[in-house]
Amino acid sequence: MITIIDYKAGNLTSVRLAFEALGAEARITADPAEIRRASRIVFPGVGAAGAAMQTLRAAGLDDVIRERIAAGTPFLGICLGTQILFGRSEEDGGVATLGLLPGEVVKFQQSAISNQQSAIIKIPHMGWNQAHQSRPHPLLDGIPDGSDFYFVHSYHTVPADDALVICRTDYCGVRFASMVGRDNVAATQFHPEKSGAVGLRVLSNFIKWKI
Repeated sequence: MITIIDYKAGNLTSVRLAFEALGAEARITADPAEIRRASRIVFPGVGAAGAAMQTLRAAGLDDVIRERIAAGTPFLGICLGTQILFGRSEEDGGVATLGLLPGEVVKFQQSAISNQQSAIIKIPHMGWNQAHQSRPHPLLDGIPDGSDFYFVHSYHTVPADDALVICRTDYCGVRFASMVGRDNVAATQFHPEKSGAVGLRVLSNFIKWKI
């Protein structure tokens, strides 16, 4: 059973329907016991880091996520679900997150953009953009390098270890990690459930992923 973590925000139903379109059974839950029994775990995106971490801690789900990842359960983070894997986010004035991957999450800054581009950058980064593969990964099997995925985010991860980076994406002069992973954890800044055929291929590969 694929378990989608319910943290009282995010596009949970869209993710569930995407898995069901692929013929996989997926359940949305905040029950720690169900999450512990899951064969695969998904933490979907949309929302704010502060509220998400508050909800996870109140329900004890932060420890459950750490436990199941440590046990080797395949885990997929999407957008906010990617950001909370790192140690800290600048969002909401600074939030301590799960600390499962080394690095931090920062907001897109106009000061980081070249003078020619600073007047046209839009935050959030919203719409279709290319993901350039830094290294092979099972979730990218059959997906051409440079494929377009759908993004909507104001913050992005800055991994402390380049070996974590699976894909990078360029947005108005900023080159950021758009997919990261280590061992049984894979996480995308883009939304595969909103990315058409290539996004469904990522989710299909997750269903079949053997650690």
